[in-house]
Amino acid sequence: MTSLRNLVIVLGDQLDLDAAAFDGFDPAQDAVWMAEAEEESTHVWSSKQRVALFLAAMRHFAHALQAAGRPLHYTRLGDSGNRGSLPAGLQAALEKLTPQRVVMTAPGDWRVWQLLKAVVEQAGLALEICEDRHFFCTVREFAAHAKGRKSLRLEYFYRELRQRHGVLMHEGQPIGGQWNFDADNREAFGRQGPGAVPPRATFEPDEITREVIVLVETRFAQHPGTLGSFAWPVTREQALQSLQMFIEQRLLHFGRYEDAMWPGEPWLYHSHLSAALNLKLLSAREVVQAAEAAYHVGKAPLESAEGFIRQILGWREYVRGIYWTQMPGYAELNALEASQDLPAWYWTGDTDMACLRDAITQTLAHGYAHHIQRLMVTGLFTLLLGVRPQQVHAWYLSVYVDAVEWVELPNTLGMSQYGDGGLMASKPYVATGKYIQRMGGGCAGCRYDPAQRTGERACPYTTLYWDFLMRHEKRLAKNPRMALQVKNVARLSDAEREAVVQRADAIRQGRVGTPA
Repeated sequence: MTSLRNLVIVLGDQLDLDAAAFDGFDPAQDAVWMAEAEEESTHVWSSKQRVALFLAAMRHFAHALQAAGRPLHYTRLGDSGNRGSLPAGLQAALEKLTPQRVVMTAPGDWRVWQLLKAVVEQAGLALEICEDRHFFCTVREFAAHAKGRKSLRLEYFYRELRQRHGVLMHEGQPIGGQWNFDADNREAFGRQGPGAVPPRATFEPDEITREVIVLVETRFAQHPGTLGSFAWPVTREQALQSLQMFIEQRLLHFGRYEDAMWPGEPWLYHSHLSAALNLKLLSAREVVQAAEAAYHVGKAPLESAEGFIRQILGWREYVRGIYWTQMPGYAELNALEASQDLPAWYWTGDTDMACLRDAITQTLAHGYAHHIQRLMVTGLFTLLLGVRPQQVHAWYLSVYVDAVEWVELPNTLGMSQYGDGGLMASKPYVATGKYIQRMGGGCAGCRYDPAQRTGERACPYTTLYWDFLMRHEKRLAKNPRMALQVKNVARLSDAEREAVVQRADAIRQGRVGTPA
């Protein structure tokens, strides 16, 4: 038997035949190792949609590897030799295959990296980590950008990347004469609603995916969510179709309505590409190039193309840099000393707050919610309520199909919950229920009134907003971007303050917000 030179590890979010770990791959002396591990679905209580997407995509990628002639050692969940976890599975593989080297593309999860690194080193080998070419910016480049800065802000980083990669640039200047077009974006739908929205890209489950769905329904029967609507892209070809449909049908109105909501309308004008991007079925470069090309040929206005590109070239790269330069300590930050438990109804959607009920039930049905539902509905409520950010992080990592820790953790703990005290966001993103009403969150069908902060009909968001400002008044007074909001607190009488506190306590105790 020929000695194995390289064993290439491929994780469930590294489904790319052209990944750096395959550089120089020789089928005659190298092999690939992949494993389905139950622990990866149970270390957080992963939703059925999330588990099914990862497993289906992995199994399809296994077929792609075999079709490409790459020797593959693949362990399924039901296999007798499955050890239940990635480190245990890798240890068994190293003992059996005795490779000279172990190679992998940089992982997206600090925990997984540390576990696998320890196993490889225990076997007397070194784990060679290859750069993940799916990103515009390396972690080292981000660290160089961050060095010496008192604070990190997306805008400056985004401009650097635009200039470096020549995206939406002309003769060294941003096309249109400005770097972003927020002022032209973020409209609400108005009373008429969104009207006829193009259908999202859906893919009928094939035999491989149907087998995975049956497996998940039986093995993970008690996990949250349902699989009746499962139609996510699970192959490279399907992901490319999804990208094309977004560019052709949705990008035109993406910028204008990127922050809008509407009850019962989960898809709207968003791309629905984040899961395919995070599984590496799509590359960030080809997605950005497609959006930029659409602008140049007149298929999308500049404000939509720029707004979408900023999410990929800007924000996505930014949160990855934050994650890898700040871990592992970042995961435990809790700057606001929040200590509440996550409400149990976050796992069921059983609340009488219309916007939350809609966002959570949609999340459990599809494994998806767009960024404003996450930031300004589910995330805003936990921030105002004072939920420990690590519990919020675990929920987001559990329920969303696009959740890989490098992108989910900074978005949740930093952007949404302000747990890092302002490292990545310049202020807490807090608002009353009036914001949700303005953006189409379904307040007309809710028992609560966003305009009221106290009393039986007071919207919990509005009550908790004022309670949040009072609880953190001293800290927030030092933040220039919060000064006006804090001044408004000073105008409250003692009686008004007491009424807010009492109502907020009732919400925290579960006496408000859950059906009688």
